[in-house]
Amino acid sequence: MEKQDLLKEFKLCSEDPKYFISEYIKVTHPVRGLVPFKLYPFQNRIIDDLEEHRFNILRKFRQAGCTTIAAGYSLWMIIFQKHKQVVILSKGDAESTEVLDRIKLMYDELPEFLKPGIIEDNKHTLKLKTYSVIKSRPSGKQSGRSLAGSLLIIDEAAFIENIDTIWAAVYPIISTGGRAFVLSTVNGIGNWYHEVYQKALNGQNSFHHIDIRWQEHPEYKYNENYSELYKEMEKKGLYIHKWEKNTRSNLPNKQWLQEYECSFLGTGDTYIEGEVLKNISNQTSEEYYTKYNNRMRVWQDAQAQYTYLIACDTSLGRDRDYSAFHVVNMYNGQQVAEFYSNRTPINDFAKILAEEGMLYNIATIVCERNTIGNNLIDWLYNIYEYENLWADDKDDIGFQVTARNRESILAELEEAVRTDLIKINSTRTCDELMTFIINERGKVEAEKGHHDDLVMSLALSVHVYKNLLDSTPMEFVTKLDNSDRPVMPTKSFTAGVKNMDGSLSEEDYRWLMK
Repeated sequence: MEKQDLLKEFKLCSEDPKYFISEYIKVTHPVRGLVPFKLYPFQNRIIDDLEEHRFNILRKFRQAGCTTIAAGYSLWMIIFQKHKQVVILSKGDAESTEVLDRIKLMYDELPEFLKPGIIEDNKHTLKLKTYSVIKSRPSGKQSGRSLAGSLLIIDEAAFIENIDTIWAAVYPIISTGGRAFVLSTVNGIGNWYHEVYQKALNGQNSFHHIDIRWQEHPEYKYNENYSELYKEMEKKGLYIHKWEKNTRSNLPNKQWLQEYECSFLGTGDTYIEGEVLKNISNQTSEEYYTKYNNRMRVWQDAQAQYTYLIACDTSLGRDRDYSAFHVVNMYNGQQVAEFYSNRTPINDFAKILAEEGMLYNIATIVCERNTIGNNLIDWLYNIYEYENLWADDKDDIGFQVTARNRESILAELEEAVRTDLIKINSTRTCDELMTFIINERGKVEAEKGHHDDLVMSLALSVHVYKNLLDSTPMEFVTKLDNSDRPVMPTKSFTAGVKNMDGSLSEEDYRWLMK
């Protein structure tokens, strides 16, 4: 290649990281060996986002090549930009060394005109004659204190211990101009990575979220533009049309959800199956209005033709556990309103319950009567004289939760959610279900640092809802003897009517059914 051509090629590479990576980077493929890193469309999209946004968080599936993209992008930066410092933070020492080894292999395989020369090369550092450097480090509690750089890459962030502490330490350093790229497969719910991703999704922080799906990967899902790739794969005994079936059959469903569907749901030991949680989370609604200073969300006001149920779980209202209640439409099981607050005293909570009960057609209100729940019942019954409080089969107002019946009502909740007996509109309720787990001792409870007040009030809703459904008048009508059942209209829509003079005439009563 002539000198002029080399200069032109160098300029193209310096201006476009995608061109540089696709044309000159080589990587080790687990099946195909050392091959050119020809970027797939979804990988091009990742690099475009890295170029456009300062802070990026990527939710990825397994073997998507994202760590390799970060490595290639880092090498591009230190070759074509002077005095830059890239810091790559990995889970452990082995992982950090492996990432830097990939980068060194990429550098070694470059043509000479793209190699500026090496100043420093050791286990955790690669410094070039551009005075730009890549430092690959294992994570640790004090890692954040030494991570100043132009670009911070956090690989498999969901699996790094103390990542919240590390981020808190490093953020002031990069906040004045540095950039961050956080990437990971998912690892359950409630960790730093999950919270940052969710906030990015909702526009509550500075991160731009990047989502990729395994179906975008031509090595996992057939794409007509990659016929040559499939011929090469078949020589190795790999058949693209069988990949999904084979992979799913070799993995438990929860692991498939985590590793390939990028699902935060059910990746831990959640009480309700991950696939069920995934479905209900997709059905929640943000179309609500709020009341009582945003403590209550209302999806649907009361309608005259329906009866309603309100089930509540009570707290002291002192910034600890939450007072919560759900309003459920008895006709279709839909959650039409929800209250959630840890700053509402019992007397105020009782007042709100009484008001909402009246608004929802004198709804049946059921209260958990454990400990302070009795105080709530006292306020509703004696102070507000609410007339439709649910009582158990012993005529005691409210529901006494015990260790034995707690398992029973939670089992009813699981069945109701799984079979769509109840329709959940609230993302808050769904979030609590996601962190409602079976712990190592086999006890069902909220994950550490989370609450279950909405879950327990929902379980109480389901229990009483089923109880009331089983005792409605319609159930008893079917059990009456034939002679006692109401007369039903015939298909002729006419009936004999006795006139004033004693004679009979036919009356068409279809007008009654309009």
